[in-house]
Amino acid sequence: MTNTQPRTDWTREELAALFDLPFMDLLYEAQTIHRTNHPRNEVQLSTLLSIKTGGCAEDCGYCSQSSSAESGLKATKLLDVQAVLQSAAQAKDHGSGRFCMGAAWRNPKDRDMPALIEMVKGVRQMGMETCMTLGMLTEKQAEQLADAGLDYYNHNIDTSPENYANVITTRTFEDRIETLENVRNAGINVCCGGIVGMGEERADRVGFLHALASMPHPESVPINQLVPVKGTVLGDMLAGTPMAEIDEIEFVRTVAVARIVMPMSMVRLSAGRESMSEACQALCFMAGANSIFTGDKLLTAPNSGDNKDAVLLSKLGIAAMQARPHGHLEEAAE
Repeated sequence: MTNTQPRTDWTREELAALFDLPFMDLLYEAQTIHRTNHPRNEVQLSTLLSIKTGGCAEDCGYCSQSSSAESGLKATKLLDVQAVLQSAAQAKDHGSGRFCMGAAWRNPKDRDMPALIEMVKGVRQMGMETCMTLGMLTEKQAEQLADAGLDYYNHNIDTSPENYANVITTRTFEDRIETLENVRNAGINVCCGGIVGMGEERADRVGFLHALASMPHPESVPINQLVPVKGTVLGDMLAGTPMAEIDEIEFVRTVAVARIVMPMSMVRLSAGRESMSEACQALCFMAGANSIFTGDKLLTAPNSGDNKDAVLLSKLGIAAMQARPHGHLEEAAE
């Protein structure tokens, strides 16, 4: 059954059949594909910094940074370039090989681009892989970031096309796809994934992964578990309900199917780890996850923390992957 050649012609029926496999068979298939395409027992350590917090005009139901959320989060201005570079240097000292910068914007303004470009150049000079998530991008903005040497741009599709409007109403699924096309056309690697545990059904998880696997595969695929935040639409809606937390085995299945259908992608175990057991995280690594975010915070959400992660990775015999910034798509292919 093992097929390590990237395909973009997966059907939803095929993905549903993968989800239905006996759990051990699914993990065996995913780990076999993972070992064929990625270093075994290595995980990339990444750090995510909020470079501009809160006040976002979007109404994403999961996000405490939306101006429509009543989370009590105070909006801030874009951080100074030097402050960002200091945070990147600290992250590198703590073992991170990838530094991600996120701004709570619907889209960056042209006046913000010079500072963003300096951030990318400065982090890259440290030898770290760079990623940004700034909302929607124009073709020109994507080209400017590419010229600065940005390795990855993150823009998640969040969920299945059918479920999208239940999560966000201020932009469409097609708007997301347009930004992804602008990023890829500029020569920047795509980081695109989504969130599970938002009250969706398995059919939506199938549809979410099918949408990712049907496009040119994102080089990076973050899989997040919803962190319900009081004052957000989904946080309030799901509080105290059985849908508020996805079953750990189902979460691992989602990671495994992502690995199988996108064999060459980095599958990133992202938000929600602070509530996962060590056993669940170990199973996610078995299923093909090969990147985690370190530190105590992911943008505004809590995270496991460096010390806790170091203990877990030591228990599992997993080493930190070495930094390897590679910039544009043609460089990554060499």
